[in-house]
Amino acid sequence: MRAFQIQNFDTPPALVDITEPTPGAGEVAVKITACGLNFADMLMSKGTYQDTPEPPFTLGMEICGTVIAQGAGVTSPAIGDRIAVFGGRGGLAQVGTYPAALCRKVPDAMPDTIAAGFQVAYGTSHLALTRRAHLQPGETLLVLGAAGGVGLTAVEIGKAMGARVIAVARGADKLKVAQDAGADHLIDSDSGDLKSQLRALGGVDVVYDPVGGDAFKAALSACNREARVIVIGFASGDVPQIPANILLVKNITVIGFYWGGYLQFQPDALTDSLATLMDWYATGKLRPHVSHTLPLDDAATGLDLLATRKATGKIVITL
Repeated sequence: MRAFQIQNFDTPPALVDITEPTPGAGEVAVKITACGLNFADMLMSKGTYQDTPEPPFTLGMEICGTVIAQGAGVTSPAIGDRIAVFGGRGGLAQVGTYPAALCRKVPDAMPDTIAAGFQVAYGTSHLALTRRAHLQPGETLLVLGAAGGVGLTAVEIGKAMGARVIAVARGADKLKVAQDAGADHLIDSDSGDLKSQLRALGGVDVVYDPVGGDAFKAALSACNREARVIVIGFASGDVPQIPANILLVKNITVIGFYWGGYLQFQPDALTDSLATLMDWYATGKLRPHVSHTLPLDDAATGLDLLATRKATGKIVITL
């Protein structure tokens, strides 16, 4: 079968022919129909992601597909079930094997391309804003990188939770996408002094930051008392250093959040969160945005779109 693999970190990923895998005990084999790309895939291709395996390995963290075989001891999901799963890798291939316990049936009304890119982006924002930041109705939520894969879902979920949402993104086109997702106030990241603009809007109670760098520093300076700052990632490439005196004076909490980490110590948190999100989707509360759908032959193009910040919402590779 064909797979988009990293052979070593000195050469770019490429399509290769590999042996189709068979499921082990507790696993299912899935014929993959779509794979959502994430910023972490790009980092993994360079060997800089925190959970990067040793090469060779197949990229692709989250997928949608149909179960075609069961390993020993598996009764559910059944052969023929359409499922979504976050496996961390292996999704950019025609077939993958995954633990049956992690597979989730996909609602009939949810297309494969939506299901494939749903889990990481929506799961990250939902758990971060509910479990970690305890966002409350009427609070002001600032979302940095608000048109990106996770940022856009934070805008949508924050608005659904009753917050006033300030979206920061680069350029009118990206800001329009954030506005369509429910943002109340829009700030172009290239428009000048971010700190002053945020203070003019009354400051912020919760910061959702997948960007880092100067944007993090400006947001921290615009925090209200008892604000919570959620550290999601560092798309800018700059990991900011946090001045503890600001935290002390304003009683600010800085919160680290890594969605995939819950697989290791509390997977039920992910399962419960995704069940809620699937219900929200079914009732029309969420409207996932996929800016690019590309075939497997163009997987490298998808990674480049992530690297150059030319995508909004999700990029999905179809197989």
